[in-house]
Amino acid sequence: MANDNTDFVDVDLSRAIEIDGAKVKTLRMREPTVADQLAADELKGSDAAKELMTIANLCQITPDDLKKLGLRDYKKLQEAFLGFIG
Repeated sequence: MANDNTDFVDVDLSRAIEIDGAKVKTLRMREPTVADQLAADELKGSDAAKELMTIANLCQITPDDLKKLGLRDYKKLQEAFLGFIG
């Protein structure tokens, strides 16, 4: 994980996933805003579903694309997210 800029973090995946017909090996997560937090608070569903939707939004991919990840790579995204809010 590289973070030369505090506005985003690049998360290297252990395995490429296909997004819109392209193989993607790195996901860029932008820093959450207050608006992102408010939107997450309005979401319905479990905490895990809300987190998934929020992380997908921050990476500018769909939740279905995010569901293609192995758990190891999803954990990397969770850590990146917590790095912004922790």
